[in-house]
Amino acid sequence: MTNKTLDFSKRHIGLKDSDVEHILHDLGYQNVDTFFKELVPDSIFNLDNLDLPEPLDEPSALKKLKSISKKNQVFKSFIGQGYYNCNVPGVIKRNVFENPGWYTSYTPYQPEIAQGRLEALMNYQTMVTDLTGMDISNASLLDEPTAAAEAMMLANRVSKSKSNKFFIHESCFAQTMSIMQSRAKPLGIEIHTGNSMDKDSEYFGCYYQYPNANGGIADMTEVAQQIHDKNGLFIVGTDLLALTLIKAPGEFDADIVIGSAQRFGVPMGYGGPHAGFIAVKDAYKRSLPGRLIGLTQDQQGRPCYRLALQTREQHIRREKATSNICTAQALLAIMSIFYAIYHGPDGLKRLPQGYIKKQKY
Repeated sequence: MTNKTLDFSKRHIGLKDSDVEHILHDLGYQNVDTFFKELVPDSIFNLDNLDLPEPLDEPSALKKLKSISKKNQVFKSFIGQGYYNCNVPGVIKRNVFENPGWYTSYTPYQPEIAQGRLEALMNYQTMVTDLTGMDISNASLLDEPTAAAEAMMLANRVSKSKSNKFFIHESCFAQTMSIMQSRAKPLGIEIHTGNSMDKDSEYFGCYYQYPNANGGIADMTEVAQQIHDKNGLFIVGTDLLALTLIKAPGEFDADIVIGSAQRFGVPMGYGGPHAGFIAVKDAYKRSLPGRLIGLTQDQQGRPCYRLALQTREQHIRREKATSNICTAQALLAIMSIFYAIYHGPDGLKRLPQGYIKKQKY
C-alpha cells in the first residue's frame, strides 16, 4: 500500500480552493473567516486553536477507534418501558436486514414490481389483527408513542362525544404519555391523567396500557363500558408478545389498539427505530392513519397486492388527510413478521412462557 492509498483526504471529493473562492465571491465575502463570523454569534464564536492530535491514515484511524470502542461496557437492561432486547435470527438479519432488496423504509408505490414486499406487509397487518383481536391494521407507524398520539387524534375525529377531554391512565409508559401531551396541546385537547376516569366528566377517549408499565394485567371490560357510555373511544397500548398468552384487547371491546413490534426480532438500537402498529374496528378504517395493504386482482384475474384506501393519505388529500404519516417503518415491520413466521405460533408462545419460568427464582 502506498501513502496515497492510505491517505483518506486524498480520496475525498471536496471543494477545491477555486471552488471556495467562487462561492465566497458570489456570497459577497472576502474570505472564510469573515463568512463564519457572520454565521456564528460572537457569544459562542471561539477563535482558539483546536488541540487536535496528529492525523492518521485510514487503517490507523480504524484501529484507534476499535481500541476506544473496547472500553464500552455492555450491561443488562432492566428498564423495560416498552423496549426489550431480543435475538435477531441470523437468517432474517442476513437475508432481510442486510439485503438491498429489502432495506427501505418505504411502502411501494409501484405494486407491480414489489409484490414480495407488499405480501410481507400484508402478513404483518394480519399478524397484528390476529394478536390484537381487531378488524384491520395498517402497515406500521413510526413507533409506539406516536402511534398512541395518532390513535388519540383518530378518536378525536370519529368520537360522537362533544368533549375535548382525553384520559390517560397513570400506569402508561412515560414516553408515550409525554408524546400524547405534546400532540394534544396544539389541537386544543385537554389531557387528564390519574388512576381512573372521573365519572362526572365527559371524555372523547381514553388510553390504557395493557400490560401496564408496572407489569400489571387487568381485565378492561368495565373500562371499555365506562368510556363507551360517554360516547368515547377506548384505546389500548399493548405488547404483541404478551398477547400470545393473554386476552386480546378486541375481546374486551377496545376500539383502537396500538403498540410496538420491536420485540419481534428488532434490536433496541438505543431507542429506535422500531415499527409501531395501530389496529382498529372496521367502522374506523377510513380514518386510519398510514399505509394500508389490500388484496385485489390484476387484469388477468390473478390475486395481487396494492395500497388500499389511499384517499385517506396526504399525497392525495393534502391537509385533509387523516395524518401526515406515510410510509413509517416498512423494513422493521417486515423483520417483525418474518420473526413471527420464523418462530411460528407455538414458538412465539414459548418465548414468554420461558420468561415467566426465569422470573421464578
